[in-house]
Amino acid sequence: LDVWANFGTHYSLERREIGMFNLGGACTVKADGVEYHLGYEDCLYITRGTREVLFSSDDAENPARFYMTSAPAHCSYENKLITIKDAVKRKFINPSVVKTCQLSMGLTQLAPGSNWNTMPCHTHERRMEVYTYFEVPDDQVVFHMMGEPNETRHIVMKNFDAVISPSWSIHSGVGTSNYTFIWAMVGENMEYDDMDVIDTPALK
Repeated sequence: LDVWANFGTHYSLERREIGMFNLGGACTVKADGVEYHLGYEDCLYITRGTREVLFSSDDAENPARFYMTSAPAHCSYENKLITIKDAVKRKFINPSVVKTCQLSMGLTQLAPGSNWNTMPCHTHERRMEVYTYFEVPDDQVVFHMMGEPNETRHIVMKNFDAVISPSWSIHSGVGTSNYTFIWAMVGENMEYDDMDVIDTPALK
C-alpha cells in the first residue's frame, strides 16, 4: 500500500484500518512481515498501525484482484484472515468473527433464479455502505436502487462496478441474472441489524 498524500500520515494505515477481498487468483498479502495466503473470495482484515502491506499473485497469468475498504480508526486490534468457513452467515468482518474499530464487510451470493437483494430495503442513519457487484455475466446488468425512499433512483451496474450509498439512502438491487456482491459498512454502530426498514408500498 502506498502512502496517500491526502491522508496526511507517514504510512497508509497509521490511523486507518482496512478490509480486503480477493476476487481473482490466489495470492499472498504480507502485513508487517506476516504472510497471509488468500484464495478466491477470501477476506483479510488489517488493523490500524500496520506499517507495510505488500501484495503478490501466485500466478501472473491469473493475478489477484482486490476489493478494499478502508476507514479511520482510533484503536488497534489483530490482523485476521477470514475464509468462507470462518464467516458467520456470510458476515466476514463482523464483531462475531473479528473485532474492528468501525469497519464491517460481508459477501452475498444469489443462487440461479434469484435476482433481488436487500429487500425490504432500508437505510442506515448511523452508517454508510458501499457495494461492489461481481460474478455479473458480461451480457447482464444489475439495477442498483438508491436515493430517499420517496424519490428513488437507479444506477446500472456491470461486473466489478462499485457504488457508495450514504446513510440517508436506500440500497438494494435487482439483476437480469443472479450475481454476487460485497457490502462494506462504516459507522459508530457495529450492530448488523441496526437499520430503518422501509415498507415496500411506501417506495416511490
